[in-house]
Amino acid sequence: MTDTRIADIRVTPIAFSDPPLRNNAGCHQPYALRSIVEVETEGGIVGLGETHAGKELLDGMTDLAPRLIGMDVTDLNGLWAHARRALWPMPDPRVQLRVVAGIEVAMWDAYGKATDRRVCDLLGGQMRKTAPFSAYLFYKFAKHAGRDTADMWGEVATPEQLVNEAHTLVDQHGFRSFKVKAGVLPPDEEIAGLEALREAFPNAPLRLDPNGGWHLHTTLDLLPRLDGLVQYLEDPTHGIPAMATVQAATEIPLATSMCITSDADLPEGISRKAAQVILSDHHYWGGLQATRELARICAIWGVGLSMHSNSHLGISLAAMAHLAVSLPHLSYDCDTHYPWQTDEVIEGGKLRFDKGALTLPEGPGLGVTLDRDALKRLHQNYLDCGYTERDDASEMRKHLPDWQYAHPRF
Repeated sequence: MTDTRIADIRVTPIAFSDPPLRNNAGCHQPYALRSIVEVETEGGIVGLGETHAGKELLDGMTDLAPRLIGMDVTDLNGLWAHARRALWPMPDPRVQLRVVAGIEVAMWDAYGKATDRRVCDLLGGQMRKTAPFSAYLFYKFAKHAGRDTADMWGEVATPEQLVNEAHTLVDQHGFRSFKVKAGVLPPDEEIAGLEALREAFPNAPLRLDPNGGWHLHTTLDLLPRLDGLVQYLEDPTHGIPAMATVQAATEIPLATSMCITSDADLPEGISRKAAQVILSDHHYWGGLQATRELARICAIWGVGLSMHSNSHLGISLAAMAHLAVSLPHLSYDCDTHYPWQTDEVIEGGKLRFDKGALTLPEGPGLGVTLDRDALKRLHQNYLDCGYTERDDASEMRKHLPDWQYAHPRF
């Protein structure tokens, strides 16, 4: 077997086009930021990872990467030990986990390529043929502020426009379930959008995600309208105590990607029954191994599991898919922003969904190869666009100058 000791780690921040998608925190900027991680071994194998960007994360990568040189790509315990020494003084523990996740995925990919095995096989074996994904529906502006032309999707602000958006995603990708990003319009309007989706797609599972944008009393008042309409209700209100109050008042499963987001949240979140579904995210939880451990905990305690998403490209999607097919405990179709992205950083262009599911890319590791021309172009985007952090609130005020972030809003 080729030498799998780490010889070099390269981190390249990139920026790629993103539509003006709305959420409780504001609006997506014209460019989304990510970091592409390359872990090169002494044997010349290059493993790929993808994670968030931002100054603190990039600084963390710069601090951690040199400490890993000479370590074997299989040494995940060593990765965590070095990370604790290098990163734990950082003020935001969430950034620490995202730094580790980007490097850890690249280590898995490198080891898979070195041994001619797929990441899902290294994770324990393939449990399902394909990774299931849900259509992710957004309310959105017709165009970014200051742009002369609308994007390909146009405005989405009414139930009719939401249904048209859903039809487009089904026509293009065959999705069989839908998640609506809420917390944007008054709740009555967003529930009207769900009801329109139910009429248009009578058999499709529906989810609603207000991003913690509803007051507790608002959520409790709306539960009768949502009963029987949604497969689960994601983070309608903010925090474990409020979520536990809502879950005690309804048979609708509550899901979360906000109030249970790390190991530290698990004891209180599970004991108080704040949610029946955890939406994992290997970027947030610290990588693929950590997410497998989370899945095991969820299975033991009878908590459902799916996957959260943010704006991402093909390396992240491939990692999600390998994880999804290898988890014995996966309860729901996974989220993905991927259809909203037009850029790509892997060879061969964008990965394709069939009937809303993704077949793993062929080949060892993650099965994807870096497109270096695309990487160069998207890195230049990062240098030129002027964004160094995601800031949905400032972007929203370009559309609505008097808008202020409020959490909860309704």
